[in-house]
Amino acid sequence: MIRWLLLTVVLAAGLVPELAWAQSSGIKAVTVTTNPDGTQDYSMTLQALAIMTALSLIPAFVLMMTSFTRIIVVLAILRQAIGLQQSPSNQILIGVSLFLSLFIMAPVFDKMNEVALQPYLDEDITFLQAYERGKEPMRAFMLAQTRVKDLETFVKIGNMQGEIDDPRNVPMTVLIPAFVTSELKTAFQIGFMLFIPFLILDLVVASVLMAMGMMMLSPMIVSLPFKLMLFVLVDGWNLIFGTLATSFGMGV
Repeated sequence: MIRWLLLTVVLAAGLVPELAWAQSSGIKAVTVTTNPDGTQDYSMTLQALAIMTALSLIPAFVLMMTSFTRIIVVLAILRQAIGLQQSPSNQILIGVSLFLSLFIMAPVFDKMNEVALQPYLDEDITFLQAYERGKEPMRAFMLAQTRVKDLETFVKIGNMQGEIDDPRNVPMTVLIPAFVTSELKTAFQIGFMLFIPFLILDLVVASVLMAMGMMMLSPMIVSLPFKLMLFVLVDGWNLIFGTLATSFGMGV
């Protein structure tokens, strides 16, 4: 867990230009200047400020560059389809999405650790070299999940048509929004497929209640136990998590 956190710091920090000044020998967070009268002044270096800025990018890294977006959107749509408003709670959905994302992203993080983090910690490469090596497994993961149409859209918006001849050369500033767009589309497609059986059950219950003349009774209240029973009988959580994992190419 700590190793993966270090990987996120390295990758997020690489997006901050000021860190180009950081050397492998170490970064002095605070400098002390002694004045002629014996007093001392304390100042924070730009490198330390850059690291603090990089730490603030970690939430965005987790949300936008991993499988988290697809998972949380699908689970939120599933909760709405069943008809539950607050159960499971948002905290539970976020926690499940986070740890399922760690499970899905484990091969990518392990590769980043092998080619970038460990050589950097052993002082075999500089920070910038670690960033360049570490972003390649993440780039390969995002490219595998990004639709060509979405990639072309952002390349066209950025007026880079003549500058990019290979998708592997797409800058991260273009790849990330294209990846997020593809993730949202995929999540909505999965959510639509999940919504259909529950919608059919709602229609059946509403038709039965209308035929019985019980129009004052909410079909949502009556259908909720049946939807829960259906979800449990088909082992819904197992199917949902398995589908989400295999949608990223795991187990293939």
